[in-house]
Amino acid sequence: MMFQPLLSRTLLRRPIPPNQLIDGRLHQLQALARLVSTTPKPPASTPPPAANPKAPNMSFVNTFTARIKDDSRRRGSRATTGSSRNLRMRTYKPRTPGLRHLKRPIEDHLWKKGPFRPLTFTKKGTGGRNHTGRITCRHRGGGHKRRIRTVDFHRISPGPHTIDRIERDPGRSAHIALVTNNTTGRKSYILAADGLRAGDTVQSYRDGIPDDLMAAMGGRIDPGMLAARTTTKGNCLPMHMIPIGSVVFGVGSKEKGGAVFCRAAGTYATVVAREPATKSVIVKMQSGEVRRVSKFAAATMGVASNTTWQHRQLGKAGRSRNLGIRPTVRGVAMNACDHPHGGGRGKSQGDKAPVSPWGIPTKAGYKTRPRGKPNKYVVTPRARNHGKRKNKN
Repeated sequence: MMFQPLLSRTLLRRPIPPNQLIDGRLHQLQALARLVSTTPKPPASTPPPAANPKAPNMSFVNTFTARIKDDSRRRGSRATTGSSRNLRMRTYKPRTPGLRHLKRPIEDHLWKKGPFRPLTFTKKGTGGRNHTGRITCRHRGGGHKRRIRTVDFHRISPGPHTIDRIERDPGRSAHIALVTNNTTGRKSYILAADGLRAGDTVQSYRDGIPDDLMAAMGGRIDPGMLAARTTTKGNCLPMHMIPIGSVVFGVGSKEKGGAVFCRAAGTYATVVAREPATKSVIVKMQSGEVRRVSKFAAATMGVASNTTWQHRQLGKAGRSRNLGIRPTVRGVAMNACDHPHGGGRGKSQGDKAPVSPWGIPTKAGYKTRPRGKPNKYVVTPRARNHGKRKNKN
């Protein structure tokens, strides 16, 4: 329905009385109200059925929408959402220069107190020095006191485990979960999968299929029921029990070994294929590298927790010092005795190719990896040189 404009060209030639102007607008508003009242309303949709809290969660995709209500409010801060992905970070009002650019992941679900002391021991800092006192690892020193958490990377203990809490580990980027064995009551730390919360239940199937699950399947293995009951996020399974196309983290490399790949925050691998001849499973890393691991090695279903860790911004140099990270000084700012780029007048490094502090070329595609020693477990190497040059093989 179209309305004629109140001020037409003929009316603009002479002034309009105020009473006519008000009556015309009132007539338009009344007609619009009649149009809205006669528009048919869509039928009310039936509410979706309530979710069963005991049903296993089969979603391995990294989502944050279910945690918006839990992790979005804190006094003096606000959450931001990215456009390319559903990314939520906590930003702060610029009351001080150190808060202006500060960005942190939303971690309201984490444990606010200290760790479980029996599973920790003190960390003795070295400052990047070896036993002779020489610097072997630069840019390290200082930092806050820490206690090392003993994390169970093997997950051999069978039976269901209940998650007591999710904690922050200062020694790694991913979060850890304190779990309790429902049978023995023993506590341990494990790597937390993204989306796990206190009260959830996880289980390890490294020793095989438990008796209660075999009885539920009727005494024989049902692949569909087995996958539905075991492949929930946070469960640890041998590689031959994981379906093709699943997303896993904490991937092991050999039988009876612990997790060695995809342990950092937000990392994962994809199960690509199986090789019965070599008794191995092919997995693809995020870097594009395709690797062969033993089919008896274990992996955890899901994605490593703290997926927004890479987007954080410390905001000031003092937070880097609290983490034990010392400044990185440019070579041209040093003296000639400290770096090949040092010395001279001004900030020029001279007519020299860029090199490391030990004289090794750092640009122009200089190769530093040994030749003739390929890794037999790597099926397809990852793209190096930022993907600019392809591998010759």
